[in-house]
Amino acid sequence: MGRKDHASETPATQRLRQQGVAFTEHLYDYVEHGGTAESARQLGVDEHQVVKTLVMEDDAGKPLIVLMHGDRQVSTKALARAIGVKRVQPCKPDVAQRHSGFLVGGTSPFGTRKVMPVYVERSVLALPGIYINGGRRGYLVGLDPQVLVRLLGATAVDAAGVE
Repeated sequence: MGRKDHASETPATQRLRQQGVAFTEHLYDYVEHGGTAESARQLGVDEHQVVKTLVMEDDAGKPLIVLMHGDRQVSTKALARAIGVKRVQPCKPDVAQRHSGFLVGGTSPFGTRKVMPVYVERSVLALPGIYINGGRRGYLVGLDPQVLVRLLGATAVDAAGVE
């Protein structure tokens, strides 16, 4: 199979292929600020199974990745408590892009420019399958959530906030 058979070749999909991870490819029309609600709607999947990749930083300015259900918010207080730091906050878009190497809206936890600790909402790991960004806007990959632990060393946390 040549590259033409793939919807997209990104640092994320290269990393998944190198590691022999089985995944499905899902293209949708990227909508600015549409988020996971928009991708879930277009793909006809439950937004709870669409996992957003968020680049945040701790009080020392160290970057980290948080993987959260599309239909949930991250409680930065709960996350800070869970990982043993004083404070966690989202990175500014240009800083997030510098750390990850991906455009905001197209950030994947796979194939990031910098290796960062990865934290995943515990209940994500219980899902039968997830959809997560494949490394560019308008492109999700479907895979087994256990890949997050196996490939990224993701640590399970309880960090979902109330809407």
